[in-house]
Amino acid sequence: MQFKENVQTTNPIRVMVVDDSAFMRYAITQQLNESPGLTVIGTASNGKEALQLIPQLQPDVITLDVEMPYLDGLSTLREIMANFPCPVIMFSSLTKEGAAETIQALMLGAVDFVPKPDNRLDIRAQMDEVAGKIKLAAKARVKSPAALRRPPVAAPAPDKPEKQVRPYRKASPVILIGSSTGGPGALNEIIPSLPANLNSPVMVVQHMPGGFTRTLAERLNNASPLLVKEAEPGDQLMIGQVLLAPGGFHMVLDDNERVALNQKPTVHGVRPSVDVTLNSLTQRFGRNVIAVILTGMGSDGALSASILRTAGGYVIAEDETTCVVWGMPRSVVEAGAASAVLPRPQIAKAIETAAQEMTGGNL
Repeated sequence: MQFKENVQTTNPIRVMVVDDSAFMRYAITQQLNESPGLTVIGTASNGKEALQLIPQLQPDVITLDVEMPYLDGLSTLREIMANFPCPVIMFSSLTKEGAAETIQALMLGAVDFVPKPDNRLDIRAQMDEVAGKIKLAAKARVKSPAALRRPPVAAPAPDKPEKQVRPYRKASPVILIGSSTGGPGALNEIIPSLPANLNSPVMVVQHMPGGFTRTLAERLNNASPLLVKEAEPGDQLMIGQVLLAPGGFHMVLDDNERVALNQKPTVHGVRPSVDVTLNSLTQRFGRNVIAVILTGMGSDGALSASILRTAGGYVIAEDETTCVVWGMPRSVVEAGAASAVLPRPQIAKAIETAAQEMTGGNL
């Protein structure tokens, strides 16, 4: 899947709405048809019906409810990505179960998600967000990667040895990974590929609202040899551990090099922000930082990556060929801040190599 920010659309974006609620189908259709540049070309009440209609209607974007009878949203999404690759935006509940299904959908290839309105009064207010995301998703070039046909990574067996973490030493570099749209899928490929003996602590900033990052951390932890957890105030940097910034909070290090979270104003319209965390790390560790900027809309991470590169640190930008959205990495490249530009399958090994060479003073 690839997403170019500079693509222009002249014809109305053709949207298909899939939801088991007749009211929701009607309300979403009515609101989207009132949005300039959008037109709903069809609706479906369940996954099976949607799969029959997609080849006929050929929508530009599909909105897909997670919870449906006959064929649920996740099963429908797998079929869409395997047989009719198309940008999909998921409608998901805010329950813990809904968050888990949303994260899985993003890892299966959904471009984005929208929390499902709690009541009818919320629909109109939320449709502006939905319309905006549809317009962005319509610019995606979606492919059907073979990985989507593989079953998800299973959780470790109960008798698997406990993951080992140890205190961070100043001789080791600190790794910061930043991502946005398409990030959960990218993180699901990269984090589990990092070795258990990686000699550096890892921090991750994924643009995501509150209520979803804990589930993302749990899922990555199940698939990874490293300990992955949602960051909490007072957490220490530990080798063998990955700290994920919680949705809605900027993540920085305090004077004691412990995690501090804050809700200061958004940066680039987002919180958490890659720039906020990476600047905090560069201020404390200087050139001893490795930054990885993955798929995402906008330019978050470009300024802080430039500062880090000037300080002598190492910056990896994801290559355009594997990005869902080549926005954040492109900004890093265009700023001249990238030490390396690599496709996603090469990034985990590059992180490991850079950490080893930086520890040895050879980078």
